[in-house]
Formats: sequence, C-alpha cells, structure tokens
Amino acid sequence: MTVNFKLTGLRTYRLQGGSHSDKANDLLEEHNRVLEGVLSATNFNDKDRLPDSTLSKLILHFSKLRLRNEDLEEPDILGRAYEYLIGEFADDAGKKGGEFYTPKEVVSLLVEILDPQEGMYVCDPACGSGGMLVQTVYHLKSVHQNYKNVVLHGQEKNIGTWAICKMNMLLHGIGGARIEKGDTIREPKLMQKGKLIEYDTVIANPPFSLKNWGIEVAGNDPFNRFKYGIPPKSYGDYAFVQHMIAVLKPSGKAGVILPHGALFRGGAEGKIRKGILEEDIVEAVIGLPPNLFYGASIPACLFIINKKKSARNKGKVFFLYGARDFLQGKKQNKLRPEDIDKIVSAYRSNATVGKYCRPVLLDEIRRNDYNLNITRYIDITEQEASIDVQKTIDELTRLKKERASAEEKVESHLKYLGYKI
Repeated sequence: MTVNFKLTGLRTYRLQGGSHSDKANDLLEEHNRVLEGVLSATNFNDKDRLPDSTLSKLILHFSKLRLRNEDLEEPDILGRAYEYLIGEFADDAGKKGGEFYTPKEVVSLLVEILDPQEGMYVCDPACGSGGMLVQTVYHLKSVHQNYKNVVLHGQEKNIGTWAICKMNMLLHGIGGARIEKGDTIREPKLMQKGKLIEYDTVIANPPFSLKNWGIEVAGNDPFNRFKYGIPPKSYGDYAFVQHMIAVLKPSGKAGVILPHGALFRGGAEGKIRKGILEEDIVEAVIGLPPNLFYGASIPACLFIINKKKSARNKGKVFFLYGARDFLQGKKQNKLRPEDIDKIVSAYRSNATVGKYCRPVLLDEIRRNDYNLNITRYIDITEQEASIDVQKTIDELTRLKKERASAEEKVESHLKYLGYKI
C-alpha cells in the first residue's frame, strides 16, 4: 500500500513501507533540527515488530484526522493524549514501564511539595519520559504564573526513552527544554563553561538501588559530587542524591523518590546519610503507600532536600507516614487527590499529627545513629479498644443464667418423654 506524505515547503513523498517511513523521518529531522535523533530512534523497517501492513493502516488512520492547531479544542490536547499513551504503554510494559514512567499522581505530589516558581531553573537528571518537567509547567499554570518563563533541563540515558521525552516536550509546546542523552553519573551533560549548571529546583525518580551505577568514576569525579562518601557498588541511590545536591543553588530545593532501604541501610550509605543530615539540608522524609510504581511493589518515600531551610525547620527533619491513604487497584495502588492534599498540607504546616507526621530534632536522629526509618519516629501502632471488665463479667453472668435456664427446659422435656436424666 502506498501513502502520500508531504513535508511543508518540500515535495510530496510516497511511503511504501517501513524503509520509506524511515527516510521521511530523516527528512523531517533534517528540516526540524529540534527533532534531531528523535524520530530516527525508532526503526520503522523492523518487519517483526511493525509489519508494513500494520504501519500502512496506522498512517491511513491518522491521515484522516486534522491535527493542525486550529483544529484542536485546546492547544495542549496532543500533549495530554501523548501523556495518556505513555501511561498506557507503561501499564502494558509491566516492570519495564517503571524505567521511563512515574505515575502522574506521585509526580504531582512531588512538584506540589517543591513548588517551583516562574523564572527558576528546573532540572530532572533522570528524566525518563519527561513527566516531572511537564508537571512543572502544569503547576505554574495552576498558580497563574508565566509557564514560559522557566528553564527546563533533563538528562536521560536510554536513547529510546530520551526520544519519547523530547517528543513529550514538543507536543506540550515546551520546545525550549534542553534534554540531553547520556549517563548522568558517568557523563553529566548539563554543563556551562566546563561546570555543572546549578538549579533552583531538582526533581527526579532515579532507578531504585541501581547496580553498576558508575562507582569506577566516583573516586576521581572532576565535579566533586561525592563529598559525603561513595555509595556501594550495588546501590546507586545516594549517587543520584549527591548529584542532585551538587547541582543545587545555595537556595535550591530538591526532591527525589527513594526506596525505603536507602533510609536505614548502614555501611557507606549510613555515613553518607550522616554527612547530609549534619549539614542540616534534609527537610522531610515522606513515606508513600505500597505498590504505586510500575515494576516495584515495595513502598517508596520522598526525600526532600532544602539548602535554605526556614528558621522554623532548622535542626529538624519532618517525617510523614502516608502509607495508609490510597485507592487500592487490581494491579497498582493510586494516590487520590485528597491523599495528595493531605500530605501537602501537613508538609507545609510542619505540625505534629498523631500516627501521621511530626518534625523531629536532629538530636533524636543522632541517638538513632542517623537511621531515617519513618516508623522509628512515627508511632503507627493502632490503639486497642479499652475493655470494661465489670461490664464483661456482668454479660458473662447473664449468659450463664440463660444457659442454665435453657438446660433446665431441655431436661424437663426429656423427662416428660420418659428419658432418664
């Protein structure tokens, strides 16, 4: 099947299968430099994954739709449709879906806590499909700030995921976002004049406890990112945390999603925690419900860093146990709007709420050997109902009398029938 395809300002091309689609994509990239490397990341000539018959049907289907800006109900509708498809793809991909997609509700919660403002520099050093950066724009719109007046940067190692992220930015009208491809730990690309760019807000969901994260380069890191210590070879959580701290401005704030093990594991990680805590830049540890993430049923937490804590928060860490509040699903659990609002309100108030949250002095954390396990600081045990002993005795006495009366009636009937008792 042949499908006509036209590049604006160029001649019409005839698509006769995957190889022609690849050529058309190459031309699109050639005439739209912002797309360089994005469309060519997919091989449309892979007959096993995408037969020509299927590709032809796909192109024919979309050729019937008018997708010009003036034909859309609202400018962002293609971006939101793309987000939906990414979510569906992540759901279908199962465990691998967690490598490039963070559930939107978790992203929304983390962005609300960090509260980025217009004019800021915002970075996601493990950006996946770009959900954190897109949500930053949504947040600015929701608080009626100029969402175009923000600098958005990201870096992603997987080239296919990088291409998805670039397309996500473009379809949301965020053409100015700088999205680099490469390994953030081994080869950070967000540089300026040979130095790491510093940011007001850094936000990320790096791979949980990544093995082979780059320990071989950490000892001689030219950017001095590992001043608190070098993480273990098989646990890369604090490699990303330390990178995020290193690229924060002196007044910056960071939020990272971590597995709970990173809060209490000892050894090198314990020493790193101690260093970060003693610098008094850990602002909050917020526990999340289990089974929120694709491919990871274990509970996770939000680890909030603030290089410029308020006077109220200095010398303290705010702990919150949010594991009880969620909507249970068949495959995955989900944070509801009321769950997000509850966490954000508690974080902002920094108040003590029994069985839920409280600010904890660093002295108490020192006594616990810098262990940040949330349940050490939040008592989550359910209070047993008090028992009225006298009432229970009275009830037992009443039941004994009823039993005796019933036995007496049964014996009476049996005697009447001639049985010997």
